[in-house]
Order: sequence, then structure tokens, then C-alpha cells
Amino acid sequence: MSRQETLAEEFEVLESIYPEELEKLEDDVIQISVAPEEQVPDEELRLVLKVEYPAEYPDVIPNLSIVASEGEMSPEEEETLMKRIKASAEESIGMAQTFSVVTTLIEGIAEVVADRIKQKQAAKAKKEADEEEAERRRTQGTPVTPESFNAWRLKFNKERQAKKKIQDEEKMREMTNKEKEEFKKYASRLTGRQLFERNRDLATSDDTLAEEGAESVDISKYNREEAAEEEEEERLHFSDSD
Repeated sequence: MSRQETLAEEFEVLESIYPEELEKLEDDVIQISVAPEEQVPDEELRLVLKVEYPAEYPDVIPNLSIVASEGEMSPEEEETLMKRIKASAEESIGMAQTFSVVTTLIEGIAEVVADRIKQKQAAKAKKEADEEEAERRRTQGTPVTPESFNAWRLKFNKERQAKKKIQDEEKMREMTNKEKEEFKKYASRLTGRQLFERNRDLATSDDTLAEEGAESVDISKYNREEAAEEEEEERLHFSDSD
């Protein structure tokens, strides 16, 4: 059987299988539109397989090429598919090779689409896991250790003292000299809490802490804010936001 008769017989079989997909470009060149049996939404992929039959065919494999006619194909995917269809053609040397090549290409396209879906699912799962971990860290906050608490406490006290100094200076601008002296004495006294921490026996003592003979000056209007701040400090909970 001559080469032309061999090709004519193979083309006849191919046209019966792929009546709409096959197109004859020349006597020894055809192209076939190839796609998976079931397309996946958002992942449609259709390729055009071009087959050029050399004079030595079928004792050698034909010249094969593929190009995407629907969807996109990465260089890596193209390389993988080309290796597969060439290997399929080599397995059929000495006989008709095109049908085997087309079947292999259809299977390869289906696997490419399946791999894409797996990669998307894996990326989605990783993104969700990362978001959950970020949310867990955000809500959990930073664990409190003695060292971190002491560092925060030191910073808080410095800021509070600086604020109190400014407030005291503003208060003293409106005082008389006598009021200023009394205010300084009052401000230098330890608070009840500080006295208690220094000497816990004071908790049951009736001794007065006031100085005898000191002239009374009403400075309550100058320390209401200070008392409120001390009360707020007692209720303050450590927060990692600072």
C-alpha cells in the first residue's frame, strides 16, 4: 500500500470519529480540535492539534504541534502534553498513529484541568488557614509575663507622673504663695496605699498622719482629679495594646 493510500485510509477513519473537529489543510497535513469530554466551568481548555505526515510515515512519527484555541496553556503544560503525545506516537510506529495521539491528548488536557483545580483549592485552603491563624493571634493577644508586665508598669508610671507634673504646675499658677507651700507638702505625702505597702501595721493604727500646728488650707479643689486618677489606677487592667 502506497503512502497516499495509507494516509487516505487513516483520514477516512479519523473523519468518521471526528467529523466536526477534523480539518484537512493539505494532502499530508491535518488539524483536529481537541478538548476533554466534559469541560469544567471557568477552566475551559481546547487545543488544536496539527499533524504533518513526513514521507517516511508511519515508520516515523509525524510532526506534531498544539496551540490553545480556547482558554490558556502555560509553557510548562504545553511541554508536558507534547512529551506525552510524542511518546504515544512512538509506541505506534509502523501503524496509524493519529488516533492514539488524539486520545492521549484528550486525557492529558483533562489532567491539566484537574491539576489546576487542585492548585486553586489548595491555595484557597491555605488562605483560609492563614486568615484563621491571623484572627486567632489578634483575639488572643500577647501573653503576659512578669517581665512584660513590669516593663508596661514602668512606662505607665512614667507617663502618669509626667502628666501629673504638668497638671500640678497648671494648678499652682492660680495659687497664692501660702497655698503653693501647702500644696507642695500635700503632694509630697505618701498615699494611703503607699504607706500601707511600706508598713502594713498602719492598717490597724489610729495614728494621724497630719502635721500638728499646720494651718489648714482648702486644696480639695486642686486634688479631685488626682484622687480620681488613683481610683482609676486601682481598676486598670493590663492591656497588650500599650
